[in-house]
Amino acid sequence: VICSFRGPVQQGLVLELGETVQILEKCEGKYDVWKMCLFVLVHSFLFPNQVDTIRPRHGEACRLPVPHHFFLSLKSFTYNTIGEDADVFFFLYDVREGKQISERFLVRLNKNGGPKNPEKIDRMCALFTVCNIFHFLYNSLNFFWILKCNNENEWFQIHENIIRKSSTKYTAPSSNYGLIISLQLLHGEMEQIRREYPMIFNRGIAVTRKIGFPDVIMPGDIRNDLYLTLEKGDFERGGKSVQKNIEVTMYVLYADGEILKECISLGSGEPSRSVYHSFVLYHSNSPRWGEVIKLPIPIDRFRGSHLRFEFRHCSTKDKGEKKLFGFAFTPLMRDDGTTLSDDIHELYVYKCDENSTFNNHALYLGLPCCKEDYNGCPNIPSSLIFQRSTKESFSISTQLSSTKLTQNGTFCVLNFLLDLLALLKWKAYPDRVMDILGRLRHVSGEEIVKFLQDILDTLFVILDDNTEKYGLLVFQSLVFIINLLRDSKYFHFRPVMDTYIQKHFAGALAYKELIRCLKWYMDRSAELVRQDHIQEAMRALEYLFKFIVQSRILYSRATCGMEEEQFRANIQELFQSIRFCRYETSHISSFPFQAALLNSFPAIFDELLQMFTVQEVAEFVRGTLGSMPSTVHIGQSMDVVKLQSIARTVDSRLFSFSESRRILLPVVLHHIHLHLRQQKELLICSGILSSIFSIIKTSSVETDVIEEVEMMVESLLDVLLQTLLTIMSKSQSQEAVRGQQYVSCLLSLLRQMSDTHFQHLLDNFQSKDELKEFLLKIFCVFRNLMKMTVFPRDWMVWNSYFSLSVLFINQPSLQLESITPAKRKKILDKYGDMRVMMAYELFTMWQNLGEHKIHFIPGMIGPFLGVTLVPQPEVRNIMIPIFHDMMDWEQRKNGNFKQVEAELIDKLDSLVSEGKGDENYRELFNLLTQLFGPYPSLLEKIEQETWRETGVSFVTSVTRLMERLLDYRDCMKGDETENKKIGCTVNLMNFYKSEINKEEMYIRYIHKLCDMHLQAENYTEAAFTLLLYCELLQWEDRPLREFLHYPSQTEWQRKENLCRKIIHYFNKGKSWEFGIPLCRELALQYESLYDYQSLSWIRKMEATYYDNIMEQQRLEPEFFRVGFYGRKFPFFLRNKEYVCRGHDYERLETFQQRMLSEFPQAIAMQHPNHPDDSILQCDAQYLQIYAVTPIPDNIDVLQMDRVPDRIKSFYRVNNIRKFRYDRPFHKGPKDKENEFKSLWIERTTLTLTHGLPGISRWFEVERRELVEVSPLENAIQVVENKNQELRTLISQYQHKQMHGNINLLSMCLNGVIDAAVNGGIARYQEAFFDREYITTHPGDAEKITQLKELMHEQVHILGVGLAVHEKFVHPEMRPLHKKLIDQFQMMRSSLYHGFMRTTTPLDVPPAAARVFLWAAKLGNPNWMAPHEGLPPGANQEWATWKSLNRLRSGVGRSKDNLARWHYLEESLTLCDWSRTNNSAYVCLPIMPCLMYRGGVV
Repeated sequence: VICSFRGPVQQGLVLELGETVQILEKCEGKYDVWKMCLFVLVHSFLFPNQVDTIRPRHGEACRLPVPHHFFLSLKSFTYNTIGEDADVFFFLYDVREGKQISERFLVRLNKNGGPKNPEKIDRMCALFTVCNIFHFLYNSLNFFWILKCNNENEWFQIHENIIRKSSTKYTAPSSNYGLIISLQLLHGEMEQIRREYPMIFNRGIAVTRKIGFPDVIMPGDIRNDLYLTLEKGDFERGGKSVQKNIEVTMYVLYADGEILKECISLGSGEPSRSVYHSFVLYHSNSPRWGEVIKLPIPIDRFRGSHLRFEFRHCSTKDKGEKKLFGFAFTPLMRDDGTTLSDDIHELYVYKCDENSTFNNHALYLGLPCCKEDYNGCPNIPSSLIFQRSTKESFSISTQLSSTKLTQNGTFCVLNFLLDLLALLKWKAYPDRVMDILGRLRHVSGEEIVKFLQDILDTLFVILDDNTEKYGLLVFQSLVFIINLLRDSKYFHFRPVMDTYIQKHFAGALAYKELIRCLKWYMDRSAELVRQDHIQEAMRALEYLFKFIVQSRILYSRATCGMEEEQFRANIQELFQSIRFCRYETSHISSFPFQAALLNSFPAIFDELLQMFTVQEVAEFVRGTLGSMPSTVHIGQSMDVVKLQSIARTVDSRLFSFSESRRILLPVVLHHIHLHLRQQKELLICSGILSSIFSIIKTSSVETDVIEEVEMMVESLLDVLLQTLLTIMSKSQSQEAVRGQQYVSCLLSLLRQMSDTHFQHLLDNFQSKDELKEFLLKIFCVFRNLMKMTVFPRDWMVWNSYFSLSVLFINQPSLQLESITPAKRKKILDKYGDMRVMMAYELFTMWQNLGEHKIHFIPGMIGPFLGVTLVPQPEVRNIMIPIFHDMMDWEQRKNGNFKQVEAELIDKLDSLVSEGKGDENYRELFNLLTQLFGPYPSLLEKIEQETWRETGVSFVTSVTRLMERLLDYRDCMKGDETENKKIGCTVNLMNFYKSEINKEEMYIRYIHKLCDMHLQAENYTEAAFTLLLYCELLQWEDRPLREFLHYPSQTEWQRKENLCRKIIHYFNKGKSWEFGIPLCRELALQYESLYDYQSLSWIRKMEATYYDNIMEQQRLEPEFFRVGFYGRKFPFFLRNKEYVCRGHDYERLETFQQRMLSEFPQAIAMQHPNHPDDSILQCDAQYLQIYAVTPIPDNIDVLQMDRVPDRIKSFYRVNNIRKFRYDRPFHKGPKDKENEFKSLWIERTTLTLTHGLPGISRWFEVERRELVEVSPLENAIQVVENKNQELRTLISQYQHKQMHGNINLLSMCLNGVIDAAVNGGIARYQEAFFDREYITTHPGDAEKITQLKELMHEQVHILGVGLAVHEKFVHPEMRPLHKKLIDQFQMMRSSLYHGFMRTTTPLDVPPAAARVFLWAAKLGNPNWMAPHEGLPPGANQEWATWKSLNRLRSGVGRSKDNLARWHYLEESLTLCDWSRTNNSAYVCLPIMPCLMYRGGVV
């Protein structure tokens, strides 16, 4: 993903757009077919469940969803390896559903990257028609890399692989080749787009539709598209040595066998074709294509048509040959008239060859095409031309988008009827009409809304044909359809109904029958036992009246207003029936009917106003409302429905006319008066009164206002006062809310009363007692208003003000940084930056609080901090002094500002972790940066206070925290690798622990880090991370609160659960040695509690871990030192060096490639030298990577002879804090004949902050030491290391730790012996045993002696190794063994002669020379001269003399010695006789020399 657009959208959705291009080479040879696919990842929010429409208020028209269209234009294409024509496909892809959601847009390019058709230069553009995208995308020009699929068999799921970031499935770009594309999001209907963007359509744009239907199918929309996806195939090899290269050819054929022309579309932008050829996957008998093809088949040719798929093998030898070997087919429509279902279809494959003919398609159409078809064909003759291949199959999937065809079998009859109606032949089937109308209720809603216009047209044609016979059934069907659109699932189709009524409805006579049926229901409402039908009719009242009124309008136009009086009389009678049924149906069983009528009644006012005057409609409404029962004892639910109907009447357009208010206001006030008297439904009544006062206040006719206020004073003033007194006598919070509303109503009424109204009020009192009672009520109300807190306290008001200010500043529409520069300048010029203005207002109000600021600490810290996150410098600068005030006031009150500190840190963490803040936010609390604006910086204000030391420390900590939080935020929200996220989290977690001591935040990040490790399968690191929290807990019974995912429990229980989880993670990471101490710790706790069951479990677990250590193979990881140099690295990596623990099987090259992919902008340094300041301070990224060798701390274990190598292996690479890196160099002139003489080693020792493994796979280097190793010292170490390696390997074979293959030992022995013969240690002899070197380096005498001893030891070890090799060597490898023996003899002889050359010629006898050496060594002139003599056997041969001396010294090569030295198993005896030295003494007369096969012992 090269480009991505992210941003907030309406309704809390998040829209994420990402774009990628892939290229895949399909096969070799002539069939090198290149296909490209650019897909835009649209995270399923393009088509949300809720449509972008708002339910209209009654009286308002239902609004259509706002369509959105995605305009795409290909500007440039460059790719250097194609060299031939290419097809580029663009389509929209839904990540959540994992499927393609739009048709494809096809661009055909030539080998140079230009359009194949020259006329399409600058016209390679498409408009994707999509509905309901809740996001505005500005014009943008984007570059897209080209990614290449690594395995063409994965091509069908390349989108998912890239989305999942399965980087092994595709290859990242190696150069700047790709696509340049212009993207733009357009809003509005297609006609609106054509008007507003005419230049787009002048360029020959390709309109690319959504697969499937749009959210709303408008009347007149006709579509008949079948989308077919080639899924997969399974084919036999057919006797070939390799798999086939399969090409699929598809035809669309009509019933007569004719191939339908231009019925196959690969994508918009190119003409349709008559035949389709799939791309070819090289050598694959189970290809998976996943290619979507559009079949725009004419509806009149759909029935009887079928698809035929022919399968051919494309030979790579004869590149022009394609051999037909099979075919499959499927009809498009079943016998019952329904089409293929939207599903995957597994088709049968029939065998054929090039000689097969398809001229007579009936030969195969009679065969079953799939399993379902086979079940319907029980008797199939066996002697057919085409035989089915039972082991082969071919799968396709289909999706039909048709406004005329259906996949629902129960609806076929109605489809057939619609076809007949279109041909005016439906009267030939009169006996079917009743059944069809009755079965309409059983049809699914999806089918009804799809064919809504056709169904409505049919219903009204049937109604016109025979109203007496079909009238009631048509009415019931119409009511059913109208109520179907009331369902939230289909509510957004109401505009379709409105459009149909206004533009397509033609039933001029329908109003008569609709009025008759509606009146028939009203007149019989009291007689019907079940009132389901009448309730449905009442719910559909709004659209029934729409049809009635529109029908009457059409009839009036056609007849010039005939029967007008009759229509008015019918409506009058209908309302008489409504009023009558309101009186008659007062029983509780009729309440549902009455409720449905009252709910729908206000919706018909606007329809009536089209045919009647305002006064006439108001009279209809008054009659209906007046017929409602006046008592409030009819039931609470009915009271609510009645008042809600009145409220909607008051809110309707009808009530806005003063003429209608004069008629309706008395009846409305009457019902409100009754409810206030009984103190029922006070909230609804207050809402109605508020609406009335608002309408009267805005009325422009003064005389009407005076009259209406007079009515309200007479009806409501007294009862309002009584209601307020009753409410004030209660103290519940709900009553307080009601009190606020009624106080507002009373004040509104008093404010609108004139002197005349007051005078009339006083004149209406019949006696002084009545006047006295009224005055007492009003005085009591006023007294209570002054005495009681009816409205919220001031602090609540201030809190609301500050919250409102914060919301105003943070509202998305004011964030100018997210819009284009031109629009930003236009807004700033006209309005200025309103965020700054509101920030000044907020600051002023804060200053006005004075000493009351303490009431808003710490509650307002979070909201104010949210304001500082706005990327506007002046707003941030204005807010700085507020934080100083908060710190200052808490310091005055409590002597510290701990609350401000804790709240600020918590809110910073949560806000920045949510992705808020920008790079400039790092400087918000910076100590050294002078903030702009009229206010001083926070640091300057703090330095003037008595508490400056703690204040400066706090600001410093917050600044450092901000740096880490922003790094953490950037890592988490970006497409960063797990290593960078883990490193950033470790950095932030350590900061919370060590620098600001926020334990709770520290623990939170422990668990975040643990989750990251588990996701990356770093189980050992996850265990060490969780161990940090475990170490904070004690084995105590102190209760702990619920925290994160932990329930409320004791500290002992939580620590136990943590220990068990940590042990489990160590087990999964194969780090059993780390888990064993925890097992022991748990065992001690269980034993102290006598919990023997748990004790038994943990002891068995510990024993299992010991078994695993000895039995399971573990790989030793390699370690790599990584230096991050340059200022472009994140803060926690910048100019630092780390040592990383590699993954299993990961070598230096692999690790280096992984690091470069994690930091794609970094440059790899090719030398290990420490970089200079020019690299450290540059604005770039440099990576320096090389392997390092661990230096174990636990040397004792590694030096123990009897410790198995599996155990030593663990301690060699675990608990390591020191690492070594050797760099060879030549000091002085290089000796060309023997470079070992001048070869020095520069040894760098790195010490880490923590040992590996730990809470991370890498840790920072805290110290480095550099020493130089001389050539002689280096030789000693090389020989010593090789001896240790040989000992270990030989021991493994002797103790049968290595089984079967002996190649490893063979290679190791050959490497040492062959190197010694051809150079190797012989070079060391030449370099360091030379007389000149010994003379010039007298201080190296001991080291030379050490090197000699190590070489002798190596010869000895090689001899044992050859003995072991002889025992296990395979007979075929005997020549190699003999060669090793011969070379070993040469090596030993060469080594002996080399040692002899290092001696100095003697001028005196050897005995005298030795005496002189002893005397010089002792330095004592009075010493006794020794008598020198040799033991018996000195006159024997050298081999015998050497063996005798070994026996006398107790180091003979007997079986027990070899076993003690771990060179031999106890069961192995080389000479088959001598087991101990003593046994050799016994057999000495017959064994003057101990021999073994292949050499002298």
